[in-house]
Amino acid sequence: MPNFIPYHPLSFSPEEQLRRAQEFFDLCNRRRTVREYSSKPVARELLETLIRTAGTAPSGANKQPWRFVVVTDPSIKREIRIAAEKEEKESYEHRMPQEWLDDLAALGTDWHKEFLEIAPALIVVFTIEYEKEGAKTHKNYYVKESVGLAVGLLLTAIHNAGLVSLTHTPSPMNFLQKILHRPVNERPFLLIPVGYPAEDVKVPDIQRKRLEEIVEWKAVSTEQR
Repeated sequence: MPNFIPYHPLSFSPEEQLRRAQEFFDLCNRRRTVREYSSKPVARELLETLIRTAGTAPSGANKQPWRFVVVTDPSIKREIRIAAEKEEKESYEHRMPQEWLDDLAALGTDWHKEFLEIAPALIVVFTIEYEKEGAKTHKNYYVKESVGLAVGLLLTAIHNAGLVSLTHTPSPMNFLQKILHRPVNERPFLLIPVGYPAEDVKVPDIQRKRLEEIVEWKAVSTEQR
């Protein structure tokens, strides 16, 4: 039989619920992807707390199939940058169709990834496809979905702490597994530079979709009540 313990939910008045929801939206709405970093270091204790927050995410069958590898060693960051730029250069010059390049033009990106060396920390996120226990193999479930949820919490926690980040996905990313000496059951999922923004940093002038563009209601109309 499964073991259950009491749950003590948060409880707020409707007014307090709306106030908290609005404040949290205002906080999250200020989050932006940043590609220009200061080299100012980030405390290890802070990074650990951010990753603990990511680890609170729900996961398939509670398998928690994620691994966060934090890189602060300049030599390893440089090795990652060299390998990432090699793949990115090939993608920008040969792999990406013109439509993709046109969509990226508004962001001002190219294959140069200086931030991989300048940002004080790189958090490399790996999925854990399965676990090994002696000769036994234990399957993990909904791995990408679970890790995606954890990354969402991580990005929010980073922003909440007054730091900036970006989600970098050089493709293919197998070089991360090799450079960081990860076992075969771990697959690179995302590379997240974390740090403080460079002085006078600027971000692309782009807008998020309006609420009516991202939600559709299937509710009982007042006429039917």
